Amino acid sequence: MTSPLPPQLPGLAAPATTRIGWIGTGVMGGPMCQHLLHAGYRLTLFTRNRTKALPLLTKGATWADSPRAVAEQTDVLFTMVGFPNDVREVYFGKQGVLAGSRPGMVLVDMTTTEPSLASAIAEAAQTHGAAALDAPVSGGDVGARNATLSVMVGGETEAVQAVMPLFECLGKNIVHQGGPGAGQHTKLCNQIVIAGTMVGVCESLLYGYRAGLDVPRMLESIRGGAAACWTLDHLAPRILARNFDPGFFVDHFVKDMGIALEEARRRDLTLPGLTLAHQLYQKVQALGHGRSGTHALMLALEALSHGQESASSPSR
Repeated sequence: MTSPLPPQLPGLAAPATTRIGWIGTGVMGGPMCQHLLHAGYRLTLFTRNRTKALPLLTKGATWADSPRAVAEQTDVLFTMVGFPNDVREVYFGKQGVLAGSRPGMVLVDMTTTEPSLASAIAEAAQTHGAAALDAPVSGGDVGARNATLSVMVGGETEAVQAVMPLFECLGKNIVHQGGPGAGQHTKLCNQIVIAGTMVGVCESLLYGYRAGLDVPRMLESIRGGAAACWTLDHLAPRILARNFDPGFFVDHFVKDMGIALEEARRRDLTLPGLTLAHQLYQKVQALGHGRSGTHALMLALEALSHGQESASSPSR
């Protein structure tokens, strides 16, 4: 079943013809939105906290008073919000995106959310003559700032092709995974890997320090072998510096893991590694670090080790 393409799009989005809408300008959404502005697209945006949007407004973006108002003024609309309930409100609320959508629009939700919700949005969009894509991303704040995100797309092929120039402004690895919801399922696979990897990285740093190693020197060795990974390269240095500022919030990661565990239960799957990581991150939340970055997992492991010397103390 193919959704119609925006009549404004001659097959591909282009700055001269395509009006962009954006909802959600947080740690990830703000830099991503900025890339589209830099590419020359006309952009209308809305976010719950207008203060967060000020840097974009000063660079030429136009403010709208609601998600519906954004939809009424744009051809391709992106959303990047926090939780499934936020997505539901943004799309299905009285002042939501669908209330302002029209035939030919393409709606792109880049939030990590429930696959079933992505499918519901796609079905509702089609009743309005619009197309909807689910396109969650991976790469954190670094990937968002550098436009090197991995974009996992679910939805109709024609709509994906139409907005591909926009995805290329945001990421370097853009893969169409299948129909509605496939992008979200792929992102859950991504989060399962990240959860286990983060536990391994933090436990390695903790063990190395307690074993008396020079931890940065230890990292020089293991980052060049089979343990090499994005988390070691980008987040281990932050842990050593005691910098737990968010590239991706713990609260959002706990949400993602919860969705993955629920999807696993529906498929009669037992995922003990993910279950353990989920419990450890709930401990991070209990310590008051839900708005810290995911690498704040180290704080929970330190607490479980009875508050002894920290693996992220200065190297010996």
